Amino acid sequence: MAISGKASMKPMKAPIAAPEVKLELLERAPIRALTKQMSAANPTPIQKMEGIKSADYRTDKAGGIPMNAAPAKNSKLILAAMIFAVSMTFIDQTIVAIALPEIQGHVHLSSTGSQWIINGYLLSLSALFAFGGRLADIAGHRRMVIIGVVIFAICSALCGATPTGSGAEAWLIVFRILQGAGAAIMFPAALAIVLDSFPVNERGRAMAIFFGIAGGLTSIGPIAGGFLTEWTWRSIFWINVPVAIIALFLTWKANPAEERHPGKLDYRGTVLACGGMGLLVLGLQQSAIWGWGDVKTWASIVAGLAILAWFVKDQLASSNPLLRLRIFENRAFAVDSAVLFFLMIAFVPLFFFASEYAQISLGESASETGLYLLIFFAGFATATQWGGKMLDSIGARRPVVLGCAVAAVGFYLWGNSMTHLSVSEQWYYIVLAGLGVGLVLSPANTDALNRVPRSRYGEATGITQTVRNFGSSLGLAILGSLLITWNRSNLESALGEKGVPKGAADTVATCVAHAEAACPQAGRALGQALGPKAGGIVESTIAMAFAEATRDVFYGMAVALAIAFFVALRFMPGGKVEEGEVPEEEVLAERA
Repeated sequence: MAISGKASMKPMKAPIAAPEVKLELLERAPIRALTKQMSAANPTPIQKMEGIKSADYRTDKAGGIPMNAAPAKNSKLILAAMIFAVSMTFIDQTIVAIALPEIQGHVHLSSTGSQWIINGYLLSLSALFAFGGRLADIAGHRRMVIIGVVIFAICSALCGATPTGSGAEAWLIVFRILQGAGAAIMFPAALAIVLDSFPVNERGRAMAIFFGIAGGLTSIGPIAGGFLTEWTWRSIFWINVPVAIIALFLTWKANPAEERHPGKLDYRGTVLACGGMGLLVLGLQQSAIWGWGDVKTWASIVAGLAILAWFVKDQLASSNPLLRLRIFENRAFAVDSAVLFFLMIAFVPLFFFASEYAQISLGESASETGLYLLIFFAGFATATQWGGKMLDSIGARRPVVLGCAVAAVGFYLWGNSMTHLSVSEQWYYIVLAGLGVGLVLSPANTDALNRVPRSRYGEATGITQTVRNFGSSLGLAILGSLLITWNRSNLESALGEKGVPKGAADTVATCVAHAEAACPQAGRALGQALGPKAGGIVESTIAMAFAEATRDVFYGMAVALAIAFFVALRFMPGGKVEEGEVPEEEVLAERA
């Protein structure tokens, strides 16, 4: 099959043909050491709540005027301030993924270490989001936005200051986890401020702008990340600092109302949530390295599930829970949350997998990879606006059902085209996938929050975002583990077919899966087995093996989206939430 190159962006090319292929593919860690050893072995160089129901709004005690019936007088400035605050978390989803191959080369990350750079952040977000939402309700939304932005910016700067040496991987992962903690404090408070600044009948539009612009800033991640990485990978973290300064200035200028709802924090629930989620994700993600027969894998998974079961039991019995799980008795809220969970299994991990695919299989530079991911946002940003308008006019069901179906088809076709190694054969499927995700994300998220009293916005946001980020974390852990396993199997099989002895093929696969430790031995073995052809054979084989593994990962994402489609089609109620339908807790208490 002829191999094509970068779509219409540049002339068609054959990126895997040796010996003219450039060194960039195998020069990236963990292949760098393998390349050097093979060059040395052979003179031919390698080529390159209680159920929430619907009803009256709380009224002002003095005049009986419905609260939140009109937008705040400076609602647009408040919206801008909160967009800048959360934009750092959105940009982070793509900009770090693009830089990972470069970081891997400088910091010598293992294959799972690369995934932990992403997943440590996601896991921290998911485990602490509910705590952050509850803390924001108690301490004040504006205050927690400011604190969260400061923590996020400081940890970003420290990630950029990662030292070289043996402790670099641990340093980077630790501060990524703390960065996620800052986001968990800031995001639910920011979202609650936006919701509190607009009446129900304008929230769909406001949230479409919120997620649309923030998502648009996410699309800046691929572009900025590509060019910044070619300067220095450290700059992808430093870029958050000026964004944080702008967010703090706009928040000070907008001065959103500081509403507080006194209460107690559930520290035991927080510890159980962190422990259970952490152990479950640890076992799933490390399974590719430890192996499914290793006691550590199953001990982590079983312990994580047991702690999560304890957490659910504890929350249902507690008078002051971290998560009011009885809120899931509300059918619409439960369905929205389930859809978001399965959607996020695909949405956030796709940036990691697509970025790795573009650089390893397509041989793209970091900046070209940014353009590759930008194709997705061409569909996503457009459909986000459509979804918001549909939510305001007809409710969430139609855009969510339609979006899940479109996204499932788009991800399947995108994955199916990956082994062609041609962007020109993929771009329309990438746009289709973006359209589907864009139709779902804002309507499902906003509809869920429209179902709860305004005094619980922060807490409800904590629940939905916990579901979202835990879905992302599980998706990256499971699919990332499968990617490593499938890629190893593909490499061993493909190299064996080309005449590479099984021992040498196993060594190459180990080098790719476990970073540089086995690369010197692999280089010598291949140099002896293949002679002058070693570079071209290994380069083309690695490209295709990784493409096949990534294809299967995208099939898995399509399955997750198909499940979301079934859930929405079967269980999501029709219609929309009207002004005054959701009662405040005081009203519910009086009725009881």
